[in-house]
Amino acid sequence: MPRTYTNLLFHIVFATKGRFPFIVKEHRERLYEYIGGTVRALGGICIEIGGVADHIHMIVRLKPNQDISDLLQKLKPGVTKWARQKIHPKFEWQDGYGAFTIGESQLSAVRRYIQDQEKHHRKTPFDEEFKEMLNRAGIDFDEQYLWS
Repeated sequence: MPRTYTNLLFHIVFATKGRFPFIVKEHRERLYEYIGGTVRALGGICIEIGGVADHIHMIVRLKPNQDISDLLQKLKPGVTKWARQKIHPKFEWQDGYGAFTIGESQLSAVRRYIQDQEKHHRKTPFDEEFKEMLNRAGIDFDEQYLWS
């Protein structure tokens, strides 16, 4: 085959350090715009972003030569620096993240899920949500290391 064709979609989830509620409503739009712009500058496409005060979800499309861990190792420190100036001087993300592949056929449903985060978290706490995501993806985890 003379060409490469890909559609690499990732649902990425990460939380603030200690799940501190830094991401208040008045700052979300600007933060999400900054994250989207940073993803673009790193060569990806941010399709959807949303969340609540202590974590975000986003859908990112990457090229086949891009690495998800490399993207996040560059994204999170840059966003942290910006957020410390614009949102709170102690703003920080937790070290880890969750990244789950999704197919084009799942894109609409995952976008709606991300858009409805506030509604969703009125019923389901983040820790339960994230453990369920890990379980559905068949990812083994030790609960004692999830939030440190």
